[in-house]
Amino acid sequence: MADKPILKMDGIIKTFPGVRALKGVSFEVRKGEIHALMGENGAGKSTLIKILTGVYQKNGGTIYFDDNEVDFKTPIEAQQGGISTIYQEVSLIPYLTVTENVLLGREPKAKWGNIDWKKAHEEAKETLKSMGIDIDVKKAVSDYNTAIQQMVSIARAVSMKAKLVIMDEPTSSLDDNEVEVLFRVMRQLQSEGIAIVFVSHRLDEIYQMCDRITVLRDGDFIGTWDIEELNQQKLIAQMIGKSETEVKALSGMKQVNDKSNEDVVIKLEGVRRGKKVQDISFTLHRGEVLGLAGLLGSGRSEVAKVIAGIDGKDEGKLEFNGGEINLSSPKQAIQKGIAICTENRKTEGIVPNMSVRENITLACLPQISKFGFVSRKKQNEIVDLYIKKMGIKTPSPEQKIKNLSGGNQQKVLLARWLALHPTLLILDEPTRGIDVGAKSEIHSLIDQLSKDGLSLLMISSEFDELIQNTDRIIVLRDGVRVGELNGDERTQDNIMSVIANEGDNDEIEGVL
Repeated sequence: MADKPILKMDGIIKTFPGVRALKGVSFEVRKGEIHALMGENGAGKSTLIKILTGVYQKNGGTIYFDDNEVDFKTPIEAQQGGISTIYQEVSLIPYLTVTENVLLGREPKAKWGNIDWKKAHEEAKETLKSMGIDIDVKKAVSDYNTAIQQMVSIARAVSMKAKLVIMDEPTSSLDDNEVEVLFRVMRQLQSEGIAIVFVSHRLDEIYQMCDRITVLRDGDFIGTWDIEELNQQKLIAQMIGKSETEVKALSGMKQVNDKSNEDVVIKLEGVRRGKKVQDISFTLHRGEVLGLAGLLGSGRSEVAKVIAGIDGKDEGKLEFNGGEINLSSPKQAIQKGIAICTENRKTEGIVPNMSVRENITLACLPQISKFGFVSRKKQNEIVDLYIKKMGIKTPSPEQKIKNLSGGNQQKVLLARWLALHPTLLILDEPTRGIDVGAKSEIHSLIDQLSKDGLSLLMISSEFDELIQNTDRIIVLRDGVRVGELNGDERTQDNIMSVIANEGDNDEIEGVL
């Protein structure tokens, strides 16, 4: 790998009204390296990327790319200059074909100026095949899963002859096998001398793939290190501005509590829903944190939606606080004392153009209204309480929630449901796409809520997160409960062994 930088950003300054987002940041990427850009939400990573790619204009500093000083005014200019960006949310046109998405705006022309579709399909197919992906390029992108769509995004970048590819949380929607395909493609791009800027909150991925790490914090450049120079605790310490000792304390394992003698809050017996929930039975006790583990498609979120009244069950029995219930809407579940933070906060959680105040109190408006009028006094009391209690970083309760970091958006959603004082709180991927500092704060909150007597059902695709935060783990496969892990049994190896087991054993004994 050459040591010569393909990108050099010096003293980059960016200000917004009342906020200095970047305070003289420097960032350098070498040819053919995979370089991690790390920092908490709000550290300045996205702002730096947007300045590089022409979305924002800098207020100071210089940018050199491929030996030339550049100042891209639009993303199109950046693409034409050799920089391509792949975002967390796949930015393709779903009903166009794979070929049309790969070559959009750059389609080869026939003799009379028409698009030469034969040549276009061949070019798109060849680009994807060079990445080890063999698919029908004449099909619509929407016909393929998220992993293939990410590959199409990368193929578009490759076909543009990009010299630098920026990948912003590209693995957040992929399962383990799909991530491995992405990593193989990244290594291939690296071998061809293409530099990659990799942004991810999953530290294992950083240490598996990256050569160097640059850390930003609160708009400041903290430093750049070779990957071997920083272990995970040192990296987190640099990101959040704490000592390694403090970081170690933050990441400590939850003390497991046996809640089997406590009242049963929720009980499922033979619950079925469509093809995704085939036969689910389990109990959750007061003050217990119960984890649901399984691979994508195992039925985890579908089970949560049945409990939360989003989807009605087809068969089986659902009991809540000792009585059988049949829920046909989330409103009924909320009235019973069941709340859910769904998997996708952007599309199913926040109302982006509403304020923090409005988002926090959205679910409890009936309780603070009289004759159709909302008590602003009660509303402000609730908002002030939860902004303080949750440590929500916002300039004002009137700030639009879309302007907050992912971690603070998640805290607002948690505040929304906690304001209802639920008996059961379901957390579906509660820390997806948020930084390690906010993740630790949410983990601490989960522990405190359970100590206060709240029952929690937690779903996460990160097995480490479940092991760290739950008292018990129920393992699902293909919509069926296939195991239960308690105490010291809760290890990654045991979870995977239960998932891989071909039998239908209900307990770990005999499986491992």
